[in-house]
Amino acid sequence: MYYISQVEIDTENRKRISELTHLGAYHNWVEKSFPEEFAAGVRSRKLWRIDRLRGKSYLLIVSQMRPDIKQLEAYGVPNTGQCKNYDPFLQSLTDGQRVSFRLTANPVRAVKQDEQRGKVYPHITAEKQLEYLGKRAEKLGFSLLDNDYQIVQRDFPELKKKDGKNVKLARAIYEGNLTIENPEIFRNTLTEGVGKEKAYGFGMMTVVPEGR
Repeated sequence: MYYISQVEIDTENRKRISELTHLGAYHNWVEKSFPEEFAAGVRSRKLWRIDRLRGKSYLLIVSQMRPDIKQLEAYGVPNTGQCKNYDPFLQSLTDGQRVSFRLTANPVRAVKQDEQRGKVYPHITAEKQLEYLGKRAEKLGFSLLDNDYQIVQRDFPELKKKDGKNVKLARAIYEGNLTIENPEIFRNTLTEGVGKEKAYGFGMMTVVPEGR
């Protein structure tokens, strides 16, 4: 079973929000929203991202466990935490269906070095970032046309690592329309995510069927 959860971030409370200065802080907020797992040292996969809509900011999470709403609202506006069963929506998706989508991704490429595992480099231009998604669409269970999607935001948020070395990750937010070609694979895309750095707010795609 999968759940999709949301809370409005309390951006007016500067004292509380000042702690959310980097991707790792948001990651900790997400993990602590599942106190039983956190206490047990278990880390099941959770997709999350920050959306900004009509002047407000929201934390969205897709998970296999239901979050603790009180913990979910740790940096949120009181009484705005919501959680619902995601499965009925996932099962309603069909072959050939057109949906609008939003995806926050970490577009990168692996460059093979000798016989060793390839080193990962970020795509830093809009053109390459668009190609990144287009080339992966089929394996993710959907198809895209060139004019079906666009990048609405590009930046390089900071991740503070435990060893003290901070890194900046390429982030591209895509919006557009797609056609579902393989519902089973596509459902997996919506629950398992796209690409790398999923623990730090990348890879989450959400969709809205046409006509809704």
